[in-house]
Amino acid sequence: MDIKEYFARISYQGSHNKLDLATMSDIFQHHIQAVPFENLSIHCGESIELDLEATYNKIVRKKRGGWCMENNYLLSWVLKTLGYDVTLLGAKVYVPELDAYPDEIDHLLLQVELDGKSYIVDGGFGMAYQLWQPMELISGMDQPQTPGVFRFQEENGTWYLEKVKRKQCVLNQSTSTSQNVENEVCRRVYLFTLQPQDIEEFRGCNAHLQTAPDSLFVTKSICSLQTSDGIRALVGWKLTEIKYNYRDNMDLVEIRILADEEIEKTLKEKFNITLDKKFVPVNTSRLSLF
Repeated sequence: MDIKEYFARISYQGSHNKLDLATMSDIFQHHIQAVPFENLSIHCGESIELDLEATYNKIVRKKRGGWCMENNYLLSWVLKTLGYDVTLLGAKVYVPELDAYPDEIDHLLLQVELDGKSYIVDGGFGMAYQLWQPMELISGMDQPQTPGVFRFQEENGTWYLEKVKRKQCVLNQSTSTSQNVENEVCRRVYLFTLQPQDIEEFRGCNAHLQTAPDSLFVTKSICSLQTSDGIRALVGWKLTEIKYNYRDNMDLVEIRILADEEIEKTLKEKFNITLDKKFVPVNTSRLSLF
């Protein structure tokens, strides 16, 4: 495991001698634009291992992506290697269709203490709710980023992440099967506490999410990557490309349904992913990712 090899993987050529917010933010942005958020292993008959060396080999050497427990576990190693003060935290992801949070934690994120301030670093959420910069842990303060305005709300020791949604201009509305509520102005993303977690505490979650019949990650094949001005995502056969804030506080959305024979080429050209085993796209859940 070599930090220089990781930097080559994410095309980072900046300085990393200073332990400051600018350096951390720069590395973070390179990571999310190079490493997809994806669960394709599940749909190739592979298991997702909660092992740092296996994750390093998968993401850095095989140029794959991963889900939160891979992306953020790897980022924790990177930041700790550089000398940052990193703590693992556990979150529960909001399910809008149920208007509820799960009983058990199902998301790994990072807390970084830097210059007397606390930041949340989360490079493993993907889709349109992926942070583009570390967020200062302050309740009630709007923190505008390219994807939209994020903020934390704290209640009795529980922290909630929210994202204010922009309007969307969907170019080919007929192909959209999203169940999004047009009037939804603010979307809850997840809740978490500042209770430190050990990676061992995510083993049950890691196994459950890739095997439970009703798991979002079993019922949908997902691959999303942040771009310089938006995001692209392949969910099942549906390719969605979003350009953030292209005019008047509105995102431009283009949706295309791919044929089976286009999938492999699209993964290579749009996400720089080449799979070792046969991939079977899936999208049987009605849960919305946008």
